[in-house]
Amino acid sequence: MPIRKQEADDILKLLNTAKRVVCITHRNPDGDAIGSLLGLGSILEKILEKQEVVFHCMDAAPDTFKFLPGVLRIQKSVQYEEGDTFVFLDAAEPKLTGLDLEHPQLFNGTYKSIVIDHHPTNSKFGNVNIIEAKAASTCEIVVALADQLGWAIDSDTATCLLTGVYTDTGGLLHSNTTATVYKTVARLLRSGARQQEIVQAVFRTAQLSTLKLWGRVLEKITLTEEGGAITAVTEGDFRASGAHYSQLTGAIDYVNAVPGMCFSMILSEREGKVKGSLRTLRDDIDVSAMAGKFSGGGHKKAAGFSLHGKLQPEVRWKVVESNDDKQLTTNN
Repeated sequence: MPIRKQEADDILKLLNTAKRVVCITHRNPDGDAIGSLLGLGSILEKILEKQEVVFHCMDAAPDTFKFLPGVLRIQKSVQYEEGDTFVFLDAAEPKLTGLDLEHPQLFNGTYKSIVIDHHPTNSKFGNVNIIEAKAASTCEIVVALADQLGWAIDSDTATCLLTGVYTDTGGLLHSNTTATVYKTVARLLRSGARQQEIVQAVFRTAQLSTLKLWGRVLEKITLTEEGGAITAVTEGDFRASGAHYSQLTGAIDYVNAVPGMCFSMILSEREGKVKGSLRTLRDDIDVSAMAGKFSGGGHKKAAGFSLHGKLQPEVRWKVVESNDDKQLTTNN
């Protein structure tokens, strides 16, 4: 996945002329967000001689990723300064960072910015935009950029970047696991990525509260006539299980495993909003188009949306009389 020389040169110019570099990722960060933030940030700290590098996300990293080097350096708030250059990672549009309303100057050209992302719906809001929709993860693009510019990747950095590759491919099980992904994994392993540390923390460790939450997710699955496996969790489910919102990550893969389904969806209620997470295993289904109807987006096989509101259960009852095959259907 070669990065065009002009884009690489433009990135170097913005970085070298910055007084400070601020790396930002989206709210409710997943493994690719945290991995690319820490991975690129650690690289920049080594190649930039005078500039300070700041790591920023409005939400704390989930406990799953607390093993990553540098994760405690991520700041939840940052005072922006004149001369800053911003690097946005894994964020398809400004609102996903949570900074668009209070700090619109970050996105209107007041500051210089670089956007690195793999979502095809990216709005290209930076001065330089490296958008590779064929990449399985933003971390994969960071590796390609580092190799293009001759930036070194040490063991800690490789571990952060491999975490992003693994999480966005479901441990190399999803259909977005291409030959390029395997080459990237091999590249990071050669650089000392601690694969088993990642596997243990991400795929083989689960808190009791996570299992309780996932239990509620699974017991509420409903199959629709359109071929969807749909479930929902409320604020009450999070409280009862003692789980944080971030612990819902990964549950969608089990909902998506129901045989014969066209798509799967988890609706989750949190802080006055309802978030939808959509997945499909089929090539003829585009869940990003479905999410787009609710001002969301993502990839063809993995997408999401967010709406202001709350969940309200609806129960559908059907009465079938056995004697003369009469049916009465009511909604409650």
